[in-house]
Amino acid sequence: MPINIKEANLEAITHTIAYMEKKEDYDEYVLKKLKEERDRLLKDLNVSF
Repeated sequence: MPINIKEANLEAITHTIAYMEKKEDYDEYVLKKLKEERDRLLKDLNVSF
């Protein structure tokens, strides 16, 4: 998968996580899975966090 797609997915996931955390009513399971996917993408892109 090209890096550009991974970066676009990372950006979308990060925005979604921020939106969900700002919202008071969210599914914790979905938020956990999004954070896991964000961490995986960061690792794939070799970005330290």
